[in-house]
Formats: sequence, structure tokens, C-alpha cells
Amino acid sequence: STAVPHLQNDSWGKQYSHALFKAMSHMLCIGYGQQAPEGMTDVWLTMLSMIVGATCYAMFIGHATALIQSLDSSRRQYQEKYKQVEQYMSFHKLPGDTRQRIHEYYEHRYQGKMFDEENILGELSEPLKEEIINFNCRNLVANMPLFANADPNFVTAMLTKLRFEVFQPGDFIIREGTVGKKMYFIQHGVVSILTKGNKETKLSDGSYFGEICLLTRGRRTASVRADTYCRLYSLAVDNFNEVLEEYPMMRRAFETVAMDRLDRIGEEERPPGLSTATSAATP
Repeated sequence: STAVPHLQNDSWGKQYSHALFKAMSHMLCIGYGQQAPEGMTDVWLTMLSMIVGATCYAMFIGHATALIQSLDSSRRQYQEKYKQVEQYMSFHKLPGDTRQRIHEYYEHRYQGKMFDEENILGELSEPLKEEIINFNCRNLVANMPLFANADPNFVTAMLTKLRFEVFQPGDFIIREGTVGKKMYFIQHGVVSILTKGNKETKLSDGSYFGEICLLTRGRRTASVRADTYCRLYSLAVDNFNEVLEEYPMMRRAFETVAMDRLDRIGEEERPPGLSTATSAATP
């Protein structure tokens, strides 16, 4: 390196101090003013100020980055999750049409934001949890006569056990002959009920299906296909029976609709376990 004339005869301490000062000036990219320090005290004080300045700058950048990320953490979480999905699809070399369907599913299911909803609701008190669930499902309740005319306690008990699901056009939500473990409530969308006799019945917002199998504990009597993007709420069989044990009148309401549907399907024998109901319900 080029020698500095006035440092050639100085002690090694001064020479290394000036060398360290120059190195830090270039490395930290922080200036030291119009005039370079001359004495050792000035050199070390300037280096200390550069370190403090660099630290403050790094802290500012870090805090600014954290602030920007925290402004929309749910979107960032969704993007991180979808990057894993893309890597998974690439690793397994999935075909293009399958990748597109997966992409569309994520877009409709999460709509660009992802929350740990179960954990959030689990941390709240029961009244707050019920209030949030009732608010989130207000459209479902408003469109469904079964819920609109029912005991509010029954509605709340049902809603707290529902799970949100999304199906794409052409998906078979239920297949005939399989063992049923869920029933479904339609928040938005259109489904077709397909029977052996090629009969086709349409159900849309505010309807429900799949209850026959839960009541009879048998196999599915028809297939159900999504005709549009469907936003549904599912209810597991254990939760279904648990709620209806407390509200036997609502069980009879479900049985009435189930028997009417079986008549439409054309079942010659009513499945065992489906008792004669006395109260009616609108699907």
C-alpha cells in the first residue's frame, strides 16, 4: 500500500490506528467530515462515532423492515406458505393443470391471507368465541330457514362445531355408496345431487345435504357434485349426534327432510334408524 509520509517514522500503534481508521471508513461507508482527524484521540473518537452510526443505521433498517412486515403479517404468512406449496409441486413434478387447480384452490380458500384461526379462537373466552363464530356465519344463518327458525342455543351449538371447506367446480363432495362421516351446509355455491336413476337435483345457498347417512348410519344414498366454487361448512357425525342429543326436536326436523329426500330419490325401503318425524324443516 502507499505509504503516508508523516506516519513513516511514527510508532506502530499510530500506524495501525490510522490503517484501522481508513479501513473502517471504507467498510462502513460513513464519512468523517471535511477534515480528517490527525491526533490519536481524534482518530479513535471518530472510529467510535462511526461504529455508533453504523449500529444506529442497522437498527433503523431492522426496525423499518420489521414494521413493514408486521403491517400485513397474514399476507406474508400466506406467501411463505404458498412458496412451500410451489416447491412441493415442483418436487413431485405435478402436471400443469393440477398445479393450476391447486393455485386456484388456495386463492379461493385463503384469499391471500392466512390465519391460525383455531389457535386464535382457542385463546378467547367462550362468549367471545361464540360471538365471533355467530358473526362469521351470519350469512349462513340468515339464508338457512332451519337455523332462522331454531332455538338460538341450538344454532350456536351447531356453529361452534362447523369446519369451513372449499370445493372447486366438478369436485365430488360426496360419492354414492361410501360411508358418510360429515354433512354439509352451503354458504355459497351450487351443488348437484346425482342418483342412480340419473335424477339431478340442485341445491344452493342456505341448503344442506349429507344428513341422511348420519341419521341412518349407513352408506351414502347419492353423489353430490360441486357445479361452482362452493364455500361450505361441514359437521362431523360425532358432533352432529352430540348436538342433536340435546335438541331432539331438531333431530326430528332433520329426519323429516331426510325422508322427503329419500322419497324423491326413489328408495323403495326406508333405511333403518330413520324414525317417523313429526316436525318439518325446509332444506
